[in-house]
Amino acid sequence: MKKGLLSTIMISAISLWAMATSCTSENTEGKVEITFDYVKKQGPGSNQYAVWIENEKNEVVKTLFVTSFTTKGRIREGEPIKRGYTYRPTCVPTWVTNAKAAEMTDTELDAFTGATPKEGGIQTFTWDFTDTAGNKVAKGNYKVCVEATLKNEYRILYTGTFSTKDKAGEISLTETINGFDEAYAGMIKDVKATICK
Repeated sequence: MKKGLLSTIMISAISLWAMATSCTSENTEGKVEITFDYVKKQGPGSNQYAVWIENEKNEVVKTLFVTSFTTKGRIREGEPIKRGYTYRPTCVPTWVTNAKAAEMTDTELDAFTGATPKEGGIQTFTWDFTDTAGNKVAKGNYKVCVEATLKNEYRILYTGTFSTKDKAGEISLTETINGFDEAYAGMIKDVKATICK
């Protein structure tokens, strides 16, 4: 009786560990998965976000996603096309600075730029331990970053450091808020980063 109960407890513990460290996407073994719940907000200067990986020197190793307004701006009849961050400097400024967006060509930016989702829902991004050129990165410490422009100068940044030697599991994230507006605070929530092995 005790043996059967012990087996059940062990199986339950293993199942709970697997649930805690498993990733939601298929074929994520050997990758880092970043997810968050996105809720579209109405109003100026909102709904922009970026997801990227940095090395120990705070250099961007790979950008996984940036919303298109940030890199492509908006097209209005009779106006020249300008990158969004050039006339709205509050648009994901940490990514713009660390990624050296001003030094990138439009083609380079296109590689990871996507449309802002029209509707809310879970957003999922994966990093396969490669750099922008597709080469495997060196062993060491890295940082996952998720930045969102909530409303004009109000923004939120999530960061979490991890090692290539770490076992499967969730990466602890730190939240930094610049300004606060209750109406926009829930634009991104439940941000998680998980090492899948």
